[in-house]
Amino acid sequence: MLLALALAGLGTSKRGMETAAPPCIILNVPQLAQNIGAVARVMANFGLADLRLVNPRDGWPQEHAWAAASGAEWPLNAARVYDRVEDAIADLHLVYATTARPRELQLPILTPREAAANLSHEVGEGRSVGLLFGGERAGLETADIALCQAVVTLPIDPRFRSLNLAQAVAINAYEWRMTVATGAPPIFREGPPPATADAMLGLYEHFESELDAAGFFHPPEKRPSMVQNLRSALGRARFSDQEVRTFRGVVTALSKGRGRVLDRLAQQKAEKE
Repeated sequence: MLLALALAGLGTSKRGMETAAPPCIILNVPQLAQNIGAVARVMANFGLADLRLVNPRDGWPQEHAWAAASGAEWPLNAARVYDRVEDAIADLHLVYATTARPRELQLPILTPREAAANLSHEVGEGRSVGLLFGGERAGLETADIALCQAVVTLPIDPRFRSLNLAQAVAINAYEWRMTVATGAPPIFREGPPPATADAMLGLYEHFESELDAAGFFHPPEKRPSMVQNLRSALGRARFSDQEVRTFRGVVTALSKGRGRVLDRLAQQKAEKE
């Protein structure tokens, strides 16, 4: 009863829960329908409704998910399904990966409370944000984490690191709810509005295609890790739309310049022959 009253009181905070667009929850390759339903249940507990599923193992919809949601049907009814993480986050301006510390990438490491403060600030600025969770068996792949701007890690006891998917969502959702109520300050500095994930992906792919043409990724077997590190570094910068366009213009100019140099060298070689 006390918990119910406390949660009800949060809905009357100064900032107003109903005026903020809460983070979306993205589940990458979720396995069990029961876990998806349990996630929907905790989302409803803490005022979240935007559920996105990437390649659920057993397809979608799944009857057992609704049963496990215990009446919290609206996140499931409106759930969207995607083939790739890139598509699921395309419209978002800020995405955090919830996982253990990735050794391969140099990304900011945040607690759920710090993450919630940043997400709240972004939402207050009218930007779309999300939390990305991995599947039950293996969590998130490094390539997926590289698409995010920071990592959210829970202070799990190292003697037992296994955490249920719905539990992980619940902890982050609770911190979001509390942060919006208390108006905690953001961690990130102010700056121009960041580009969406879709715009950043366009930059990544443009840059990588030109590096491929230049023979940068050598040896070939190291290409995946090199791509992930490049994406992680560029993602940390949180480019604005204008900066994305400028950077892509630079890449195009360098590519054209390289083409002119190659043409000139070929012409000189032909003249000597």
